[in-house]
Parts: sequence; C-alpha cells; structure tokens
Amino acid sequence: MASENSACKVVLASAIARNLLREVSESLERLQRSPLLIGFLANDDPAARKYAEWTQRTCKENQPGSNYSVDDPSGVIYRLAEVDREELENRLVEANNDRAIDGIIVYYPIFNNRQDQYLQQIPDITKDVEGLSHKYIFKLYHNERYLDQSQTQKCILPCTPLAIVKILDYLGTYNNILPFGNRLFGRTVTVVNRSETVGRPLAAMLANDGALVYSIDVTGIQQFSRGEGIKKKMHEVIERDNMDLADCLKVSDVVISGVPGEAFALPTAHLKEGAVCVNFSTEKVQLGGRSEVYS
Repeated sequence: MASENSACKVVLASAIARNLLREVSESLERLQRSPLLIGFLANDDPAARKYAEWTQRTCKENQPGSNYSVDDPSGVIYRLAEVDREELENRLVEANNDRAIDGIIVYYPIFNNRQDQYLQQIPDITKDVEGLSHKYIFKLYHNERYLDQSQTQKCILPCTPLAIVKILDYLGTYNNILPFGNRLFGRTVTVVNRSETVGRPLAAMLANDGALVYSIDVTGIQQFSRGEGIKKKMHEVIERDNMDLADCLKVSDVVISGVPGEAFALPTAHLKEGAVCVNFSTEKVQLGGRSEVYS
C-alpha cells in the first residue's frame, strides 16, 4: 500500500493527445480530402454541450492553416447541428443518406431512457464514429476486433473507453513484448464505474486485453477476465460478493474512477505503491483529502 509520504506524478492528457493528433494529421494527408463530421445536440445537458464544444475546438485547433474554415480541404470539417429532440431521428436518417457526411456523433443523453438506445442504432455503421451500433458493441464484448474476415476494417470502439486505453498504453501499462491482444496479462485493474457507455465496455476491453479487472458500482463488484492463463477467447464475468473496494485497490496496478459527484472520495491509503490512477469524471475528485486530480 502507498505510504503517507508517497508522492505522485501527474500526467496531463494534453501531452498524450499531441501524439494521437499527429497520427490523425498523417492519416488525413494520406486521405487527401476533408472528412465531414456532423454533431447533433438535442438537449440542454451542460456536459453534452461541453463535449460538443471540445469536439469543435479540437477540429479547429488542428487545422493545418491558421484560419478554421469548412471550405479548408486540409483537415476535419466539423458542423454542429442543434435540433429539437423530436426531430433528431429524421435528421439522423437524412445524415445517413447524405453522401457528403462521413461521420455522425450524437451528444447524449437525449431522452435519458431506452429511447436513447434506439437512437444509437440509427446512424449508419459506416458513419458511427462512437461505436454505439449493436454490431460494434457485440464485437467489443466478444473480443472480435475486425468487421471483415480479411481483417482490413477495424471495429470502432466507444470514445471514452478507447481514450483511457490510449492513456494506459502511453504510460507503459501495456507490455509490448507480449502478443497483441494479451498485453495486459499480469495486470490487475479496478474500474469504479459500470455504466453501459463507459465503465462496462472499458472493463470488457481491458479484460479482453488480458487484465484481471474488478468492476465496481453501487450494486457490487464483478470480476472480468479471460480465465486463468488468459486461455479463453473473450472475457467472462463473475460476481465477487466476498470483496469490497479496499480489497480491490490493494491489489490493483491501475485504478480508474468515473464517479459523477463531488461527494465520492477514493481512499488512497489502500492504493498500491506505484499504481496508475485515471479519473474520467467531469467532477474534480477528492483523493482521501491528501491530493486532487482533474479529469
């Protein structure tokens, strides 16, 4: 466990993003045209609006030229469409049929119920940049990484879980000596969040990469893994009624927290020495009163 005098090193996500944006820029050069991404905002949710602003800002800041323009053929073109939620379904169908549109992103929640799940299935799979279509989700949980038999089309993964995977890879958590798909073997990870949009798919992705994952929410603890010696093709889920949060933290090389609310405090006294900690909550997270991290 971490001692009282333990210090931590803070890594800013912006430093990690620079390398990824460089890869995007190189891909755009090979593409030799400007893909058009359209975002649909159909709610007053502050977090959704902030996400839309971040999307627009990222596209703008990474234009090769100094002036952002939808007519600039050298970067991703982003257009935000603010629509009434009752109109969203028709607008998504129109976007599917518009050959000028390459990608679709929807800023949820819209209705904040099962109707949102229905809306997630409307974007054409070739334009679904969030990986929310049923086919992508099925393949994620079954550890199938390509759409086609010849393995030329990679599956789209949900944005936030993929971002966390990229962070862990940057920090050296993945062991690149091991075969692709097994590079988290030997790592134990705790994910404090089991939402259908982030926590559960993240736990599945990490377990499919070989990690032993403890997935925690208010209903209890579940263990995600590919079994002893990662012999199974895809992860399995086991209820762990005999463990609590402290038990998980004590054995975890990586701790990922996404609890929406300032009242939650992660008990840092139980962290392993040298543990990698990631917060993806929109809130500032108080870490046991000794330090703070920001998402």
